[in-house]
Formats: sequence, structure tokens, C-alpha cells
Amino acid sequence: MESMTEVREELRQPALNLRGLIPDVLKGYAELSKAAMAEGELSAATKELLALVIAVTRECDGCIVSHVRGAVRQGVTRQQVAEALGVAIMMNGGPGTVWGPRALNAFDEALADRTAKA
Repeated sequence: MESMTEVREELRQPALNLRGLIPDVLKGYAELSKAAMAEGELSAATKELLALVIAVTRECDGCIVSHVRGAVRQGVTRQQVAEALGVAIMMNGGPGTVWGPRALNAFDEALADRTAKA
């Protein structure tokens, strides 16, 4: 996986193009995401970790980038990410051992970006 910044940049224009063609669908998806990730019986931080585990098992680099950034915003620690990635490895086997470290690198990059902006 490229760096988190490269993945975001690579996906930015195609996402904008698609949004221009099907704005209602993507608006609905954004509303669904907001509702699903809201605080509830599960914390937003826990939900970001769940989403990250799913992103790793689905091998979705754009999803990994999105959810490590969300995890950083929610104050998730590197150790919490590592333990969640352990679950991804357990559920996904060999591919989890490839995508898990990629996700940890993306988390480190997102955390460094947030720290630099603070």
C-alpha cells in the first residue's frame, strides 16, 4: 500500500467524479456512515476499530486510510490498533499478516499528521 497521503490523493478525484454523477447515493452513504459510527452502546472508537478490522480483512486500502484517521480522531492508541489487527489476522489468516502491518503504518502516519497539526 502506498502511503496514506498517496492513497487519499489517488482516490480523491475519482471519488469527486463519482459524487458528481450519483450525488444522492453518496449522500445517503455518508448519512449511513455517520449514523453507524455515532456514539452508542459501542463507543465511536470501538466502531472505528471494528471498521478497521473489516477493512483489513477486505484488503481495502482506502477503507484502511479512512478508519485509521477516524481511530486517531477518536483517541485510539497504537496498542489498541495492534490488538484489533490481531483479530483481523486471526479472522483472515495470511492476508491479515500483510494488510495488518500496512494498517499499522497508516495509523502511525495518521497519528503523526494529527500530532504535527496540534
